[in-house]
Amino acid sequence: MSPDRSPTPRPAGRHALLVDLPDAERTAAFHAELLRRRAAGTLPPVEEIVPGERTVLLDGVPDPDALARALTGWDVPDRAADTGDVVEIPVRYDGPDLADVAALWGIGAHEVAARHSSYTYRVAFCGFAPGFGYLTGLPEPLHVPRRATPRTRVPVGALGLAGPYSAVYPRATPGGWQLIGTMPDPAALWDLTRERPALLTPGTRVRFVTEDTAA
Repeated sequence: MSPDRSPTPRPAGRHALLVDLPDAERTAAFHAELLRRRAAGTLPPVEEIVPGERTVLLDGVPDPDALARALTGWDVPDRAADTGDVVEIPVRYDGPDLADVAALWGIGAHEVAARHSSYTYRVAFCGFAPGFGYLTGLPEPLHVPRRATPRTRVPVGALGLAGPYSAVYPRATPGGWQLIGTMPDPAALWDLTRERPALLTPGTRVRFVTEDTAA
């Protein structure tokens, strides 16, 4: 792998590494390679693997220096196409910013639902709030800016867009994303009664299923 695409590890405490990557695509590829090596039993001991937008945190590493030396020499292939199960999220496309997003896309507001729900998304990383997954998969011409003035309260279940990402708010918080829809029952996004509370975890494939807004 060429030097400008190589992972750059930095110490993060006594038993962790924060690995910098040049962009989101290389971050996804590096994360996939970590998981592949872990499944194959060839990854040195690592307790937690936490991807970000352009970083991956490796925590619970007995010998961070040795791992840092090893991974800088890895040949990390491009991430293969996703083939896992798809989580379907029902959505009503009734958000307050629907018309603004439609104008940015150059289509009618009634066309946003069909356009946005036609893609399969992938959880690149999680953050901001428990259960909040940053979903990639929207083509670059459909990327939209955040609102100039954030809202002081975005309701739970709101479907928003910001830059390359789509996301559903698992709880009510402030936010500056463009809101285009609503998940009628967002409780599944974060459920402490499950072994894995978050419905959307890094690598999960997602499709939005359109609900009748009049239902």
